[in-house]
Amino acid sequence: MLFDMDGTLVETEELWGEALSELAGQLGGELSDGARGRTVGTSMPVAMGILYADLGTTRTEQQHAEDARWVEDRTAALMSSRGVPWRPGARELLTAVRDAGVATALVTTTARRIASIVLDRFTAELGHPPFDVTVCGDEVPARKPDPAPYRQAMAALGVDPGSSLVVEDSAVGVTAGLAAGAVVLGVPSLQSLDPRPGLVLRGTLVGLTVGDLEELLGAGEPLELPA
Repeated sequence: MLFDMDGTLVETEELWGEALSELAGQLGGELSDGARGRTVGTSMPVAMGILYADLGTTRTEQQHAEDARWVEDRTAALMSSRGVPWRPGARELLTAVRDAGVATALVTTTARRIASIVLDRFTAELGHPPFDVTVCGDEVPARKPDPAPYRQAMAALGVDPGSSLVVEDSAVGVTAGLAAGAVVLGVPSLQSLDPRPGLVLRGTLVGLTVGDLEELLGAGEPLELPA
């Protein structure tokens, strides 16, 4: 199984949004709800482009890099001060998957230095590293919605796309997982997801069992899981 992080396993998308909104204020504007929604699940360069377009602001390449670094640093500070709460059902599902001996990977667009904050919390709370493989946004040739991050994780795990299940909360992540050849379980957080072939939609991870996931993968066609 391959898991996204922000908005899928942990309630951190709001922290990224708060940091982006604070930057918008520093630039003399206000990030609109629509623009914020379009940043969900995207890479930092894409998110910054959306923010600048929303504000009607032009920044130099150096300013762009400085702004991105500021957002990452601010988000890291918010994670450290407020914690990284689990999404409903995420801890229980991840524990069950690990106990069953299923190979797991974390595939996130977040940079390693920020993702490490969350990974350290996971290890402290669970008592062991929860993933066999971790792939971060600054370690891939292309970011989601490109399938490269998921393909890289599958290769590192030694698994075939057809036997892989991706768990995502954003349209960008769903696109990446499907393009990589996996079945995708979509659990929307801050962004609605439209039905697509190969995508199973569910309102929450609460109550999901390893058996449910095995049945989904072995069905040939994605099953509808109860919400």
